[in-house]
Amino acid sequence: MKKGTLAQKLRIDEAGLERIRAEVVRQESRTTGEIALAAVAESSDYSFSELLFSVMAGALAFAVLLPFHGAVQGLLDRIFWIAEPWMLPAFYGAASFAVIALVFLVSNIDALDRLIVPKRVRSQEVYRRSLRHFIESGVYATAERTGILVFVSLMEHEVRVIADSGINAKIAQEDWNAIAASVASGIKAGKTAEALVEAVARCGDLLAQHFPAREHNPNELADGLVFPEEA
Repeated sequence: MKKGTLAQKLRIDEAGLERIRAEVVRQESRTTGEIALAAVAESSDYSFSELLFSVMAGALAFAVLLPFHGAVQGLLDRIFWIAEPWMLPAFYGAASFAVIALVFLVSNIDALDRLIVPKRVRSQEVYRRSLRHFIESGVYATAERTGILVFVSLMEHEVRVIADSGINAKIAQEDWNAIAASVASGIKAGKTAEALVEAVARCGDLLAQHFPAREHNPNELADGLVFPEEA
């Protein structure tokens, strides 16, 4: 998904992105910690779950059609005068395949994906994807291990806040979970920019309390919300 499309789905414009970036700069000036934010359309393609659901739908369609084999045979006879013996099983196979293909196609709709894919699987994939970005973006490699990532995965409706080891030694994960829940509520309400600005401010307060800024305070990570999969 392109950056503009994802930003639109998150209901965030360029002005909102700039407010987030400015808040990150402001908060990072108070602490040696680093605050990174990222958003993706989805954390996995979930193709296995979608294909499994599609095959099950095809099998159900096959089972539903079975009691109507007489009517189907009559239809084939009317179309082809006298249908060949192979036409009936061919019809059932084609109908089942068509259902599988159609369901697999529409299963890419986010709302349907959330019904198909178990919540436990979605949460696991968000966690894996957020950890991947945590590493790929260098959040894990700050000088004092004081990087923090606020990660938004749109399809799953889930937000993760991941802190590096230097932070976790002093700040409980429950604090980050509360911030993640607040961001999720803000996105649901259509106030993504405001929710992320507030989250950055709360992260900054916690970081400044335990990791106050020093004279030498380099900026080690990109400021503002990034879209890792933008094209």
